[in-house]
Amino acid sequence: MSVTRRDLLTGAMAVIASPALGQDANWPQRPLRILIPTAPGGSPDIASRLLGDKIAGRIGQPFVVESNTIGGGVGGLQIVAKTPDGHTFAMLTGGFATQAATLKNLPYEPLKDFIFVTSVVRYPMVYAVAPDSPIKSFKDMVDRARAEPNKVSYGIVGAGNVYHLLGKWIDNAGGIEMNAVPYRGTANALQDVLGGRVDVLSDASTSAIPRIKSGQLRALAVSSAEPYPLLPGVPTMAATIPGIKVESWLGLAAPVGTPQPIIDRLNSEFRWALDLPEIKKWAEESGVVPAPSTPQEFRARVESDVRQWTEIVIRNNISVQ
Repeated sequence: MSVTRRDLLTGAMAVIASPALGQDANWPQRPLRILIPTAPGGSPDIASRLLGDKIAGRIGQPFVVESNTIGGGVGGLQIVAKTPDGHTFAMLTGGFATQAATLKNLPYEPLKDFIFVTSVVRYPMVYAVAPDSPIKSFKDMVDRARAEPNKVSYGIVGAGNVYHLLGKWIDNAGGIEMNAVPYRGTANALQDVLGGRVDVLSDASTSAIPRIKSGQLRALAVSSAEPYPLLPGVPTMAATIPGIKVESWLGLAAPVGTPQPIIDRLNSEFRWALDLPEIKKWAEESGVVPAPSTPQEFRARVESDVRQWTEIVIRNNISVQ
């Protein structure tokens, strides 16, 4: 059977018009959708909108940010995992890794159903006390907890999250036992710390830094491996308990099946936006540090976090419904 020039041209046109190549060449064809697993007004929402606004003019389509907190954000992530249309994405938080470690029967495979496009920002957890607290340092807190097990109390938001698991890690690595007091929100925990009913507040730097700078709280330590540039002079937890190293983060993810050229383009655009002076200024004011990465670097970070939190969950027999 001979192949004519007409046949070759017809075949070439079919390849050009194929869905995968056509989608990449003409992308984006409509607004890009970013689902966030937290309520509107928080860091994931604000970061998605700010960065999306900067990038929109360069790609020719706006970003639409949607909050979906069903099941602690699982509902929104399920939608993203099952929508590889090149226009649907998620702004993940560090809670993605703790959920992977604590929740059974998730409607998606955390490390198999997503492409980790880029890390966006990073930030540590902070242990802080009331200004007049008798606990003078993180080491002092550890020493008191070692001398009197379960006497030192610390407020956390919820259970099975980074606040909770970090506390257990400190207990395990420090050979101590502290009393975790769960709250529905940081505001109530803060009031009990300031009122002397709870000794220590476990908080994210995003909300702790303004309170520390205003004098409402006194910082004991940060959970990052190195001193945090936005809290100069505050020691690391690892200086007292070697090995403690926790940073939460935000990062963009896409469902598996999203064409690689789209992943590469978004990675490049987010890197560009995170280097803008106005974005750097927003980050500093918000208590976070820009942290763009390659997809491979972001995946390695998520995998490391899931592994570490799973070890903590198993060691402490933590079960979250």
